[in-house]
Formats: sequence, C-alpha cells, structure tokens
Amino acid sequence: MKPLPSLAAGFAGALALTALHETVRRLRPEDAPRMDVLGMRGLRKLLRKADAPQPDRDTLFDLTMAGDILSNGLYYTLVGSGKHALRRGLLLGVAAGVGGVVLPGPMGLGEGPSNRTPQTRAMTVAWYTVGGLVAGAVAQALRKR
Repeated sequence: MKPLPSLAAGFAGALALTALHETVRRLRPEDAPRMDVLGMRGLRKLLRKADAPQPDRDTLFDLTMAGDILSNGLYYTLVGSGKHALRRGLLLGVAAGVGGVVLPGPMGLGEGPSNRTPQTRAMTVAWYTVGGLVAGAVAQALRKR
C-alpha cells in the first residue's frame, strides 16, 4: 500500500480511538480509561526534563490530544503496510492496549488512569483494538479502490 492511504488509514484509527476515549470518559467517569491524564503527565515530565515552561491545563490538554492523535496515527499507519490489514489492525490494537495497561506504572506515570479496575483495563485494550480495526477496515477499503 502506498504511504498516503496508509497514513489515511492510520489517522482514521487514531481519530476513532480518541473519539471513543473522550466519549466514554464523559459517560463513565468512574471507570473509563484516562489516557488523556497519562498523556498530560508524560508531557509535563518531558517539559520538566527539558527545563521548558509548563503550559496551563487547557493548553496541556490540547497539546496532549494533538500528540495522541499524531502518535497513534503514525502507529496505526503500520496497519496499512500490506495484506491482511484487519488482522494486523487487530494485533497492533491489542498490543497497544496491553501496553497502555502495563507500561504507565514502570514509566512513572501512575497506574490508575488505565489500570484502576478490571473494567478500566478491559476498556483500555478494547479501545485500542477498535482503533486498530478501524485502521484495518479503512486500509482494506482504500486498497480495493
């Protein structure tokens, strides 16, 4: 698959993932994954290490959302890099979701946002899997064109 369709598929998956996260966190604040919180913690940590000024909360949130869409979009671009896009989307989505549950603690970002309840862990893996499957479906559709 050519680079532009792969990018389109990847960013479709990233947008679906972000929309799902943001919708569910408003509907189920008690147990929804809070990947936005992890992203803001990570960005604050990077800015501190770089001795850069800390943005206000609204700016931090906006930067985090942009960074999430960019990084997830580039990650999901791998889905469209060949045949079997749905299978690749499933596998990459599950891998990202498991990473979203397992890695924040060792990275010093805290475990609560993605690991506080069994439902939170399941939703984290499920949402990233949905993003991968959307990327796979878009990649397949663009391949057929």
